[in-house]
Amino acid sequence: MPRTARIALNRPLRRLFDYLVPDHLSLQRGQRVVVPFGRQSATGLVAETDVTPPEGITLKPVISACEQWPALPAETFRLLSWASDYYQHPLGECLFTALPPALRRGRPAAEKHVVYWQACGDPALLPGNATKQRELLAWLQRHPGSVSAKQIIQAGFTQAQIKSLHGKELIREAPQPDPTGIPEEVRNRIPELSPAQLDAAGQLPTPENGFSASLLFGITGSGKTELYLYYLKRYLGNNDQALVLVPEINLTPQTVARFQHYFGSRIVVWHSALNDAERLSTWLKIRNGEPVILIGTRSAVLLPFTGLKTIVVDEEHDSSYKQGEGFRYSGRDTAVYRAHLNNCPVILGSATPSMESYHNALTGKYALVKLQERAGRARPPHIKLLDIRSRPLEGGLSRPALQAIEKRIQAGEQALVFVNRRGFAPVMMCFDCGHMVECPRCDTRLTYHRRDRAMRCHHCDFQTAATEHCPKCNSDAFKPVGQGTERTEDILSAQFPDTPVVRVDRDSTQRKGSIQSILETVNSGRPCILVGTQMLAKGHDFPNVTLVVVVNADGGLFSVDFRAPEQLIQTLLQVSGRAGRGEKAGEVLIQTCHSDHPLLRSLAEGHYLPVADQILAERETGQLPPYRAMAIFRAEAETMEKSLQLLDAIKPQVITSKVETWGPLPALIARRADRHRAQLVLLCSNRKYLNRHLARVCETLDQGKQPAGLKWMIDVDPQETG
Repeated sequence: MPRTARIALNRPLRRLFDYLVPDHLSLQRGQRVVVPFGRQSATGLVAETDVTPPEGITLKPVISACEQWPALPAETFRLLSWASDYYQHPLGECLFTALPPALRRGRPAAEKHVVYWQACGDPALLPGNATKQRELLAWLQRHPGSVSAKQIIQAGFTQAQIKSLHGKELIREAPQPDPTGIPEEVRNRIPELSPAQLDAAGQLPTPENGFSASLLFGITGSGKTELYLYYLKRYLGNNDQALVLVPEINLTPQTVARFQHYFGSRIVVWHSALNDAERLSTWLKIRNGEPVILIGTRSAVLLPFTGLKTIVVDEEHDSSYKQGEGFRYSGRDTAVYRAHLNNCPVILGSATPSMESYHNALTGKYALVKLQERAGRARPPHIKLLDIRSRPLEGGLSRPALQAIEKRIQAGEQALVFVNRRGFAPVMMCFDCGHMVECPRCDTRLTYHRRDRAMRCHHCDFQTAATEHCPKCNSDAFKPVGQGTERTEDILSAQFPDTPVVRVDRDSTQRKGSIQSILETVNSGRPCILVGTQMLAKGHDFPNVTLVVVVNADGGLFSVDFRAPEQLIQTLLQVSGRAGRGEKAGEVLIQTCHSDHPLLRSLAEGHYLPVADQILAERETGQLPPYRAMAIFRAEAETMEKSLQLLDAIKPQVITSKVETWGPLPALIARRADRHRAQLVLLCSNRKYLNRHLARVCETLDQGKQPAGLKWMIDVDPQETG
């Protein structure tokens, strides 16, 4: 009887493909293979072996196996299969997310061998006419340790000269140097913890106890990172692997530096800014079971670990852990399930825990560990609500805020101004005819970027040149309205001409290494003013920042998204936590037109858990997540009518006695990149029932043929409902 295999391809198709297995091949689940697909060949992953294909179908044979071992080991395959089922996404695309780009394209699972050299002989042994060889040997002697062949060639020497010296036994191959340069005695130290940190560390379950999930609630500046380091130093074996998730790439360099101080070259990284070779190298280390500690963004949780013993999710509340398109998985929730599969502990750390994690802790699903003292002599900052009603503003900043900044600068300290909009101004408006420049492809206005003299859409990346006159009536009363980071930077530069003003947003950190140079400027301790978006609110440690000014805190108070108050309070407390992390006292000024709002008044007291209790009580009253599971069917088409028609057709299939629906309704930004978007919200008190119900509906939709240009997708546990 012929052998068969069921293959998953990297295609947006909710089906697998059957192939014959030639006699000379022995395949196993998770193995990479090359198969014929249409008129071409494609790289696939074995999902099942010895399957019974449908009758009446002639199967094509597998062309070849890429390796003799599975790229995805059994535990990783189970994880991705679960994620495919839970998030209702095609298995093939889920599986290929765990491969680096080079392996997705069918490249060999091997990296180029890098040879390192060091001098070991006397130049006097060389003949007099071997000038270049003598120069190379002298150059190597000036570089103690080992040097790669690539570095030698970049210095002006050749492979022939290296080969000749090696043949004369004047140089020899050497091990790769430790890139960190940190002495062994330093790496062997265990971080010293305060009594409060030691008490919290003692409450965390150890790896020998198997699976556990702990929510580490530690106020900003309490030293959660030191606690992670202590935990890994104490409990991680020399042959074990660990995973540390961070929400954004920009947090990776400083986190890596702190971990390398204690673990040296055992630290490896994973994020989207790495090139293909770097990703393949890291992937191979993980797959081969090397005892690495991986620091990475959300996709790192999907990689093929073989010796994973501990998972840490830092800033677990951050919405960046949820993928916003394609395979819409949650890195945080997937990490918890992975810890369950690996029978190891997972630590979720945050100063502002998500409502889901906090609710799990209150109900006993997670252990709740509190760390409510700042590390060292630092004390929590004093938070003050600054009512700006009827106050004149200069570039969005009130006079008391500017005076507070001046006071800190004169004292040799640093200030941080938080503006959650990049660009110069969110709107350009004509004060004669009222015209505002809108995106021709989206239902939103263009943002003015004065540095580039451009009008840009932050949703579809449309761009056009900025003009000084109104494009409708040609009036010169065409002015920017509202605040962006560029405008605030200009105002502060004019107000404080002798003080560096450093802007930190997506525009200023696009170049590779730019965030590192910015952080070096700030960490020097010299007086400066930081201006930035949410990128500044996450995890950064600036010891000399003693003042934080929030330009406008009212954005999330009246949003249609039920998560907006939670996200607002989290952002404000996180950015407030950048103040006073050293020995100097910190102060936070929050500009608002609603200083009497209950949430802001609770925030001013600086305690998060009472605010979280208040938000949870409101969610329970409205039976919103985490008290009920939520999923959203999203549709987009060339017209809103087509999008709504599809969701209207879906609605009768999803309505049951256990499932409540909202809509269908247009999305908050209904037109984006010339696509009209609508959504249908589903709520159910039984998560497993909702999951099975969604699977049946998705299967029905897959079997039906949709009109050209009409797309649908499903978002399970959405972070945005607008």
